[in-house]
Amino acid sequence: MIRPALPRRPRADRLPADVYVLGVISFFVAVGFGVVIPVLPVFARSFGVGQLETGLVISAFAVMRLVTSPLTGPLIDRSGERVVLTLGILIVAASSAAMGLAHTYGQLLVFRAAGGIGSSMFSVSAMTLLIRSVPDSHRGRATGTFQTGFLIGNMTGPAVGGLLAAVSIRAPFFFYAITLVAAAAVGLVRLGGTRAVTADAERPAPAQPARRLRSFLADSRYQAALACNFANGWASYGIRSSLTPVLVVEVLHRDPVWTGLAIAIASVVQTIALRPAGLFVDRVGRRPAMIIGSLVGGAAMLAVAFVPDIWSLIGVLCVYALAVSLMGTAPAATVGDIAGPRSGTPVAVFSMAADTGQILGPILAGIIADRVGIRYAYVTATLLMGLAALASARMPRRTPADPAKETVR
Repeated sequence: MIRPALPRRPRADRLPADVYVLGVISFFVAVGFGVVIPVLPVFARSFGVGQLETGLVISAFAVMRLVTSPLTGPLIDRSGERVVLTLGILIVAASSAAMGLAHTYGQLLVFRAAGGIGSSMFSVSAMTLLIRSVPDSHRGRATGTFQTGFLIGNMTGPAVGGLLAAVSIRAPFFFYAITLVAAAAVGLVRLGGTRAVTADAERPAPAQPARRLRSFLADSRYQAALACNFANGWASYGIRSSLTPVLVVEVLHRDPVWTGLAIAIASVVQTIALRPAGLFVDRVGRRPAMIIGSLVGGAAMLAVAFVPDIWSLIGVLCVYALAVSLMGTAPAATVGDIAGPRSGTPVAVFSMAADTGQILGPILAGIIADRVGIRYAYVTATLLMGLAALASARMPRRTPADPAKETVR
């Protein structure tokens, strides 16, 4: 008996190959990044420096990303996404290899900072290429696919890093360089051109006149996207990463290993939720996704501050992961909607919003935690998430788009 063939997904509803290639590249980048991060503070301390100097090595990367992001947009517009993406990855690869060869603290600091330059080139060009590769009706799913690769790499990296560190404290840096070279090779071989597409994903988008950044900043949709990305950077990379380990040990009185377990479980939940979140963003809309993500994320951050035990913490972090899956896809899709093909500078500023939150969050939250209490530091994330929800509510209402039509939601 011949079994009937399963219906295939309509061609117009499939994601372009470039989206999956970018997901693979993000995996390689994230694996290497996850390998290095756990051993970097220990390596810095091996040069006989204090905690302040160790913190500077970690923050130098993010600071250079922030400083150089404004230059990345014009560079992309001039040279193209694939060139800038490949060059950025290779700069980080060279930086990582040089860190592995560093013999002084000063060398380590300079090489780490140089990697931030390449990181801004990679992240902005990758997001710009992602935006150009898909129509509005696919942008949420495309962003979710890209972030899935990054999350899987982030979960894999620390385990590999622990094994490599047992061999040599310098080995993870060379491994990072190798994974980055592999990512650059994938980009050069597998990425296509930078042709922008419309909703039917078949005909090229018409050329659009360049818009000044001020016109984007005056757009309520762009303002909401920036607010969400800043709040997400503050809460996810600032508050959660810097204070949760302290909360687990000093408030819940559990072994530090529980921090890694809690965050790992939440990361798995977020990875699973990204595709449904992308579908929600594309079919229901950006505005409701950003409002729901911000409100749920803010409530979860507030709940983290008052969890009575480790299992409650794991549960709340999983709820927060669901919210972040929406906040990670909807704002990026919104930027793509309003920026169109010429999106280098708007994407760079969008990236800077998260970097700023990531840098300021641990500093200001640390001051609040020291002077008032660690629980109150989490409240800052709740307040920022609330402001992001208000900004999202100001976005214009749109009905969900027909997948066959190009509509900004």
